[in-house]
Amino acid sequence: MADLKHSSDDVSDDSLGGSSQDSKAEFSEDEETLIERMFNLLGERWSLIAGRIPGRTAEEVEKYWTSRYSTSE
Repeated sequence: MADLKHSSDDVSDDSLGGSSQDSKAEFSEDEETLIERMFNLLGERWSLIAGRIPGRTAEEVEKYWTSRYSTSE
């Protein structure tokens, strides 16, 4: 319930239509830790990693990982 309170603070009037998509893209600290650990074990096997996180797709996990840890050099 506390998460709902924080979500409403972050949502502007202009983004109300896409708020459900934005909130789904957010990962909890536990999910982030699990993704990091699983990546170290499995590498870029996104479907296997996503299978350990209920409600997440391989595409979401890969997008999260590349946005956080991409090497743009």
